[in-house]
Amino acid sequence: MKSVVIAKPGELVVAERDQPQPAAGEVLVKVQYASICGSDVHIWHGHNPFARYPRVIGHEFFGVITATGEGVETARIGERVAVDPVVSCGHCYPCSVGRPNVCSELQVIGVHRDGGFSEYAAVPAQNAYVVPDAIPDKLASLIEPFTIAANICAFLQPQPGDIALIFGAGPMGLTAIQALKGVYNLSKVIVADRLPERLKMAQENGADVVLDNSEIPLAAQLEGIRPTLIIDAACHPGILAEAVALASPAARIGLLGFSGEPCTVTQQSLTSKELSLFTSRLNSHRFPQVIDWMEKKLIQPEKLVTHYLPLADVETAMTLFEKDPRSCCKVILTVN
Repeated sequence: MKSVVIAKPGELVVAERDQPQPAAGEVLVKVQYASICGSDVHIWHGHNPFARYPRVIGHEFFGVITATGEGVETARIGERVAVDPVVSCGHCYPCSVGRPNVCSELQVIGVHRDGGFSEYAAVPAQNAYVVPDAIPDKLASLIEPFTIAANICAFLQPQPGDIALIFGAGPMGLTAIQALKGVYNLSKVIVADRLPERLKMAQENGADVVLDNSEIPLAAQLEGIRPTLIIDAACHPGILAEAVALASPAARIGLLGFSGEPCTVTQQSLTSKELSLFTSRLNSHRFPQVIDWMEKKLIQPEKLVTHYLPLADVETAMTLFEKDPRSCCKVILTVN
């Protein structure tokens, strides 16, 4: 079978590999579609501190179960499934309190173990979620990116009366817009980005107000508006201090970034407003929730997709995703 392998940082190849066999408790998925995420690009360039090489990348994927391992019902063969990349132990403290995404022994498919940029992938059976017929094959790999929005929203508890500010109109920011508007019915979602093309995407995905913060500070553009809910989907360390300064008293702030660079925030700036600060990594069993959103058409994943390319053109697809944020959003690889 053909698999996209990062042999070492900077070295991407489409290699011939043996088809995996599902171990006990696993299913074999014939992958049909897989979408590219920024973390895939980071693994390629050696910028993901969690990756182990060589690695078949890809953690956003959809396919059909073709075989089952010991202990898994053969009746599952033929199921259309989306795969949750979070593999947890189930018994450590985070797992015991419903936070498997920060399991003490966390493995992420496509990061710590081989992923879905491949014709076949063996995955834990419990991580393979049945996709209803109402969700088309070509969009089902986008269930995973929307679980990122679902996870941060579970912490932030959006309310219809909230005024939301989202930093960044990339894929994470766009999924957050759709969730806040389509699921939580917020009346006002403001989005800040430095690219006009991205701001146009934000409007198309439901943003009520878009602000270009490349030259004029947001404080000057908000005209006294104090957001009650803020999401950093741009993942720059300087954003936290700005978010704290802009936030309404009693606001909630959600961080999705992984930068190792320091940022400066005073206790006074947080405590004086009694701000709530939440961080979010991956997702904690959010696949059923997002599948329900998609089935009910509360969100429109097709609005994120700008390109479909075959698996053989993965380097072109990854480069397009990385280098052309003005015209490119989600790139989906067609695998089988």
